[in-house]
Amino acid sequence: MSFKKFFNEPSEHEVTDQKLYQQRRSFIKQSANMMGALSLSSIAASSLILPSAVRASQSCDADSSGKFRNITGDKPNSWSQITRYNNYYEFSTSKEAIVHLAQELTIKPWTITIDGEVERTLTLGIEDILSLIPQEERIYRLRCVEGWSMVIPWNGFSLCHLLKRVQPTSRAKYVEFISLLRPEEMIGQRIKSLDWPFRESLRMDEAMHPLTMIATGLYGKELPKQNGAPLRLVVPWKYAFKSIKAITHIRLSEHRPVSSWQKAVPSEYGFYANVNPEVRHPRWTQRRETRIGELSKRRTQMYNGYAEQVAHLYQGMDLEKNF
Repeated sequence: MSFKKFFNEPSEHEVTDQKLYQQRRSFIKQSANMMGALSLSSIAASSLILPSAVRASQSCDADSSGKFRNITGDKPNSWSQITRYNNYYEFSTSKEAIVHLAQELTIKPWTITIDGEVERTLTLGIEDILSLIPQEERIYRLRCVEGWSMVIPWNGFSLCHLLKRVQPTSRAKYVEFISLLRPEEMIGQRIKSLDWPFRESLRMDEAMHPLTMIATGLYGKELPKQNGAPLRLVVPWKYAFKSIKAITHIRLSEHRPVSSWQKAVPSEYGFYANVNPEVRHPRWTQRRETRIGELSKRRTQMYNGYAEQVAHLYQGMDLEKNF
């Protein structure tokens, strides 16, 4: 199915009413302000212990509301486009089928455990997280290795706020994310296309960067199942496969974990997965991309357009070798 055929402008009833969207955003902002005092005191009480190199280069502002809201200036894709065209191998390799298959997934109740190289192991319900950490809206680009991209208005929070609560030890160099394993509902897991459950990981300084986000919703609404509900990682300067969906477990470790795609096809999927038009995927060029809803291609930007914010993390590295 062609992009042109599938992504005709959606009908009026499919698109979020703009007035409702604005009201929801206002409500989220007010709620965040009301919880600010509690969050600030809790975060301040959690002393963060990190290697000096990471400590010196990273910060996690207690109130970053508005700081990263839409630093690219891009217009978001519509609700219909974002929710009807997805990669989610736990359900299917067909992007259009996932919206239907994912509705079988049970997401309530839901808990997430954070452990490993931490002073404090935590298991939290989604309601606990939402009450502890103020939510904000961020409009981020998403870029897939297959050559297509979207602009998505996520709701959520910087991952660093959650990690600070477990007090990482000085040995914590990497953060691993583990997704849900439930083949009775996630029918793609019945096929051994990958070693389930799905796993991804970041370097500690990448995870602590305030751009790295845990998404809990989009367009001011609850995160749809096909988009990774209820908790999804969003790392906007990396290819989208790094943004693991349906997270149940976060583990901090001293040694670098092997992620699912890296384990399956190491020649095609590296650990870093930074958007880089100069490093070619064996099957797809990365120099140009197709923004969903547009007919003409765009030039791919280094780090997906976030170079000013993240390029310093990779200073001195061979980006072709460390792809």
